[in-house]
Formats: sequence, structure tokens, C-alpha cells
Amino acid sequence: MTTGAPTSSQTDRPRRSRLRRYLPLGVAAWLALEIWLLVLVADAAGGLTVFLLLVAGFVAGSVVIKRAGRRAFQSLNETLQRGGSPSRGGGNGLMMLAGLLLMIPGLVSDAAGVLLLLPPVQKAVSRLAERALEGRLRRSAPGSLGNAFQQARMHRPDGKVVQGEVIREDRGEPGGTSREQRPPLTH
Repeated sequence: MTTGAPTSSQTDRPRRSRLRRYLPLGVAAWLALEIWLLVLVADAAGGLTVFLLLVAGFVAGSVVIKRAGRRAFQSLNETLQRGGSPSRGGGNGLMMLAGLLLMIPGLVSDAAGVLLLLPPVQKAVSRLAERALEGRLRRSAPGSLGNAFQQARMHRPDGKVVQGEVIREDRGEPGGTSREQRPPLTH
């Protein structure tokens, strides 16, 4: 049945990013590696040993997540009581990720979780993530979410955060004034 609407061809479809293209293949390879390693350990040490390793990883991961969550909540509470604004998580997010990796059944994920518990690895991963986020925010188009983050993080010389609304008068009407109302960044 034809509706008169133009049909799109294959060339109109946006390209998939490399991550979206190869992520399913990477997850499948990771799962195959995890199963293979568990079978090897079960052959060498027995099924009960593998079961105990998986249970120990789950328990250790839950303890790490509980401690990191408690530490993050205490840090947030202390910061808010002092009247400051919450800043960096202090590695609590990476600790929670390490706990989650420990809870996932498998030896590779357990090894990655244990590595993330080490402070030098946490610092390196944190720096890498910050650089990646800053680069992505710099490359984002004006008016996008990245621009909103840039506008919301304005600091006074004394270190206090100034909350407010940024109004640009260089765009809009020919006279240079913009009559467009914008909602504030925070409430």
C-alpha cells in the first residue's frame, strides 16, 4: 500500500558508532572467557571451589558497595552541614563499580574489581574519565547539555559557586537584545 510519503533509502540511516557496533561482540567474548575460566578452575580445583569463589566474590562486592555508599553519604552530609556544595565523590563511584564487578560471577570481573580497589588504579581511571568527559564537553555544540554544564559551574574568586541564569544578549534580535525567556539552570 502506498501512502505518498517518501521512503528512506539505506544511505539516509545514520551511521552506528564503533562502540555500538562492537559492544555486543565484546560482551559475548567476555562471557565466553568467563565461562571458559570457570570451567578450567572447576577442572583443576573442583566445583565446590568455584562455587565458594563465586559466593566470596558476591559477599566481598556487597561489603565494598555498602562501605562506599556509607562513605559517600557521610561525606555528602558533612559537606552540606558545613554549607559547601558537594563536589567530587572522592572515589566512591569507582569503589561502587569495583563492588559491582566483584558481585558479577566470573574471575575476570573479580580481577577487574580487585584492581579498581587499589588507590593508584582508582586515580588513573578517575583522571582518564575526567579527561574524556572534559573533551566531550568541549566538543559539544553550543546550547547542548555540555554548554549547560559550563554555564552552571561559574566560581567566584573566593571559591564559592555562584548560581544564576546566564543571559546572552549578543544573539537574537538585530539590536543585540534577546527577548526569549529561559528557565533558570537550578531551582
